[in-house]
Amino acid sequence: MSGAFFGNTDALRERYNTITPEILAELKAAVGAKNVVAGDPDALESYASDEAGIMFTSMPDAVVKAENTEHVSAVMQLASKYKIPVTPRGAGSGLAGAAVPLCGGIVLSMEKMNRILEIDAINRVAVVEPGVVTNELCKAVAEHGFLYAGYPMSTETSFIAGNVATNAGGGKVIRYGNTRRHILGLEVVIPSGTVLNLGGRIRKDTWGYSLMQLIIGSEGTLGVVTKVIVNLEPKPGKTVNLLAAFPDLDSAVDSVAKVIRTGIPVISCELLDKISVNITTKHVNTPLPYQDKADAFLLIQIEGDSEERLEDGYEKVGNLCLQNGALEVFVAESRTESTAIWNIRQNLAEAMRAYDPYCSLSGDMVVPLSAVPEMVEEIRKAAKERGIAVGILGHIADGNLHPIIFKPESMEPMEWAEYAETFYDDLTSVALRLGGVGSGEHGIGYVKMPIFLHSKTDEELEIMRGIKRSFDPQGILNPGKLLGN
Repeated sequence: MSGAFFGNTDALRERYNTITPEILAELKAAVGAKNVVAGDPDALESYASDEAGIMFTSMPDAVVKAENTEHVSAVMQLASKYKIPVTPRGAGSGLAGAAVPLCGGIVLSMEKMNRILEIDAINRVAVVEPGVVTNELCKAVAEHGFLYAGYPMSTETSFIAGNVATNAGGGKVIRYGNTRRHILGLEVVIPSGTVLNLGGRIRKDTWGYSLMQLIIGSEGTLGVVTKVIVNLEPKPGKTVNLLAAFPDLDSAVDSVAKVIRTGIPVISCELLDKISVNITTKHVNTPLPYQDKADAFLLIQIEGDSEERLEDGYEKVGNLCLQNGALEVFVAESRTESTAIWNIRQNLAEAMRAYDPYCSLSGDMVVPLSAVPEMVEEIRKAAKERGIAVGILGHIADGNLHPIIFKPESMEPMEWAEYAETFYDDLTSVALRLGGVGSGEHGIGYVKMPIFLHSKTDEELEIMRGIKRSFDPQGILNPGKLLGN
């Protein structure tokens, strides 16, 4: 391991064997030499971390770029035979360290399995390989008159299987729900190399325990997803985007529940505070109106089945925001204006990283909507007590907040890594007290594992570990994540 903040993983690594030249030769014979990377530190380095940050890195011994399910099965059979740890990897866009190979071994990359295999209009599904970029799927099904509603903010970079692994959410959860609601079937390779076909092109079943639902959100600890059948929705009706500028964070937060209670179809409701807006608008060179006066913005997308209802809807929402203290509410008049506004939200993480490479983006707590004001206040209070800058944003209509904190210049990176996670642990404790959880969509990975384990009862953990042992008796699949093996 180099440049990593993972505590002591030596004891965990000792459970596994290393890749010998003979094992490497078997890997190359199984999947083709062109699909195996080993012995090249520069080539391996890009697979040593994810978006949890440059403080969290661990080098793999080899990377296998699988081209098909047979390759994945062969890799898992070899790993099981020789007890080699395997870390599945999608786009590496995760924020919790789930794709970091803590124990070295093999990183199993899905980047070459990137085909949309079928768009089935009759059954309203698409069948895709795990490495399909989310936005590519969205564009492809839109040409057939459909919407893929599992839409995380990392849509332009994330892979479908990564969304499955974390049960990803995003801006449309308030209307359509998390990824879990949009997965109908999975092909999964378990550690023995056995291929499971779970679910299908149906939308209901009462047919025993749902192994598919266990895979969703398991962060690559139970099996490797090699094919996904996703549900497709009809394209939404007419939509419009509103940008409401507020003089303070409190009035913006207070407006959300009132907007939802109107009964107007709200597809998205995103919160952006002054810090996040100032950094991101500069990064994308797109200033927002009232940016110099507003301390918070709500980005609200609503739907209507006719121009009349749409106009009625945005007038009601706009007036409600104004009555609740908004400085002004702007209605995007064109697709260009809508794209420009959403571009700010979608590029926010990239902008934060450009501004501060050490900023921590792993904050992902969820609380009931009624508890959002208290959660926001606790975030601000914690930041003030520690003397650190914090940006507050999130999918506020479903109570999912993403505080982003910035490293003080005086603090060393490794000290900051520990400090940042202590900060988030404290906030997660608040979220738990308020009836929430520590992650709504980023997952647990390694970064959130200590507080996750602390929050669960011994009985719950033993059931979860029993499930892990059933799928992965040797513990070779993504070791050190979620349950810690």
